[in-house]
Amino acid sequence: MNMATTVIAAFNEFMKDTVNLKKADTDDARASRDWLIGKMNDFEKDDKFPVSFPAIHIAFGSFARRTKIRPLDDIDLMFGLTGQGATYTILSDRITVTSSGEGSRLHSYRHSGADTVCSVRILNAFKNRLQDIAQYAQADIRRNQEAVTLKLVSKDWNFDIVPCFITSEDAFGRTYYLIPDGNGHWKFTDPRKDRDRVTTINVQNNGNVLNVIRAVKYWQRRPTMPSMSSYLLETLILDYYAGRTSCSSFVDMELEALFRHLGQSVRYSVNDPKGIQGDINSLSAEARKAISDRCYLDAQKVSEARWFENNKEYEKSINKWRDVFGPFFPVYG
Repeated sequence: MNMATTVIAAFNEFMKDTVNLKKADTDDARASRDWLIGKMNDFEKDDKFPVSFPAIHIAFGSFARRTKIRPLDDIDLMFGLTGQGATYTILSDRITVTSSGEGSRLHSYRHSGADTVCSVRILNAFKNRLQDIAQYAQADIRRNQEAVTLKLVSKDWNFDIVPCFITSEDAFGRTYYLIPDGNGHWKFTDPRKDRDRVTTINVQNNGNVLNVIRAVKYWQRRPTMPSMSSYLLETLILDYYAGRTSCSSFVDMELEALFRHLGQSVRYSVNDPKGIQGDINSLSAEARKAISDRCYLDAQKVSEARWFENNKEYEKSINKWRDVFGPFFPVYG
């Protein structure tokens, strides 16, 4: 059981031993991701598999953005493919990708009776090849039909692998990634925007925002309220710090105002920072209210914890923080 006599020591210990990933695990995971990409780059050597486009491979998700907390359970990877002259068409509910003809490998992955490339067939090709990548590897298409999950017996984490294309520049010089939409066609995304946004906002706040994001992610996992998606939560926190430059290196100093911000903003629509999806707040009215109430309640507890600390009543302060973060927050002593 972790013990501490000051709030600063308690938080340092909590972040190091409970919330943040261990450096050794992070290094191991990155090395294993690089190993996997190397293996997958060879898939095309069979003259059938879609041709890879290594320049656009991109890690995405919270592990890549450095906002992941323990346990390290999944690592996301977008694996780039060459379009070989394919074209895309934007329809109201989907984007179709049309193969350039017999000369393209994508031609073998069309919907039956059509020239459009089927994202489920591409996923199946990945699934079949990933099965053979290592002894005891198990590959499955995720239920949402947007990724292939690879489990390796030797690792604690899974890989979520998303095949992707990149568009050529539009009139505004923008390119987009195309990924499976779950219904056999494609949709736009752009993980570069998320990665750059978190980096920019973190840097303008002296590198202190990532720790705050991770602490709040841990807090929202508690059974005291419904959870929002980690992407929605990150977006709300980054919205808060986008206009600020003074995030403290002491996480506890940030949380009262941040909880109040979350309590208010979770009630409303939340704009996709990538400018692609529109409103990303899909929570029900009940969930919004429950989360909002918990934010305001815990903002009040944080205020009390800070008051105790200012009055040098460290034990009471640490106990109040245990109320907020739960039984794995260090005990006073």
